[in-house]
Amino acid sequence: MNIQLSDHFTYTKLIQFVLPSIGMMIFTSIYGVVDGLFISNFVGKTAFAAVNLIIPFTMVLGAIGFMLGTGGNALVAKTLGEGKRELANQIFSFLVIVSIVSGTFVAIVGITFMEPVALLLGADEAMLRDCVIYGRILMAATPAFMLQIMFQSFLITAEKPGMGFWVTVVAGITNMVLDALLVAGLKWGVTGAALATGLSQCVGGIVPLIYFTRKNDSLLQITKTKFMWDALWKTCSNGISEFLSNISMSLVSMLYNLQLLKFAGENGVAAYGVIMYVQFIFIAIFIGYNIGTAPIIGYNYGAQNHKEMQNIFKKSMILTVSAGLALMVSAFVLAAPLAKVFVGYDAELFEMTKRGFEFYAVSFFLCGFNIFGSSFFTALSNGPVSAVISFLRTIVFQVAAVLVLPVFFGIDGVWASISVAELLALAVTGFFLVKLRSRYHYV
Repeated sequence: MNIQLSDHFTYTKLIQFVLPSIGMMIFTSIYGVVDGLFISNFVGKTAFAAVNLIIPFTMVLGAIGFMLGTGGNALVAKTLGEGKRELANQIFSFLVIVSIVSGTFVAIVGITFMEPVALLLGADEAMLRDCVIYGRILMAATPAFMLQIMFQSFLITAEKPGMGFWVTVVAGITNMVLDALLVAGLKWGVTGAALATGLSQCVGGIVPLIYFTRKNDSLLQITKTKFMWDALWKTCSNGISEFLSNISMSLVSMLYNLQLLKFAGENGVAAYGVIMYVQFIFIAIFIGYNIGTAPIIGYNYGAQNHKEMQNIFKKSMILTVSAGLALMVSAFVLAAPLAKVFVGYDAELFEMTKRGFEFYAVSFFLCGFNIFGSSFFTALSNGPVSAVISFLRTIVFQVAAVLVLPVFFGIDGVWASISVAELLALAVTGFFLVKLRSRYHYV
């Protein structure tokens, strides 16, 4: 079925349209999880802890890609909705160039400062070498990674969500095969795992670049362009929420690691790493759904089709509630089996991981609303509101919770802080959704 952004979306059509983007994000998360599985089981928990200590820093430097992808995607979708296809392609082409240039700069900075950053994050002598090797190799692939993140959004706006899914599948298989070959087979340790991830990101970024550079049958194509300051400003101001969200999540992860090193040592960091890998898969469902619906919202906002916006909003809220309940129950049920897969070789680490994951389960019901709210306002080109939701959710509330709760509840306070933060953020999201409903006519 050929589904277009201008269509009326029933539940069936909406799910069919967003399913590739959900699958794309889940698959991206799964091959990240496979990375962790190979390192934990074939290299050891010290290397596993080292990798999880440095990953937040690499994600901080890659946050520009999320900003350009989400902010630019909303602008391009709105421009298409206004019937200005040529201008949309010029904006798209300009943002691709910006991504490549900024990605190269970020890579150089990251490689240069990797060792002092690893020390700042708490890496001891046993973890330092693995932190630096893994981080520098991932940094070298940053330009491709940023393109991959951008194209995950733009392929949906181009009405090619299926292609986005299959590119991600191929990239994921590349990572998994190389993990098996380099980590399990050749015993290259974290070097092999980093190469596997970096090369898979190159596949995910370069394949769509080639597609959009050549003549194609999608809504978007890379064409001659120029420096577009106004488009860059709108993209950055609109995508600032995703930029802040990714940076703040990374900074909060660093803070979690520091707190866990204090309360539980190396085991705490390893347990948190397991929870984060699994969380990526669960959260990917919400992120994928919002990546899929954002172009629909942006297009209908540009076309001033209020009736269809109300339709998408209502269905999105119902689907978010249903998915949140299902994920929360699944998290409780799967806590022990998933912990066993990752760290079953260490009884103490297994129990710590299982308990932490059970605490995290509640957050999966709450976070879907907050992720949707932030993405929804980004799609409506309201970057400031989206940024406020993301900033309060990931910086203010999580930082406060992870600093305060452990004082009274020890390591359980660390695990519970995410759910407390999501609950507080839910109040903020609800406030904006109610306050701005008459401006955008989604209710």
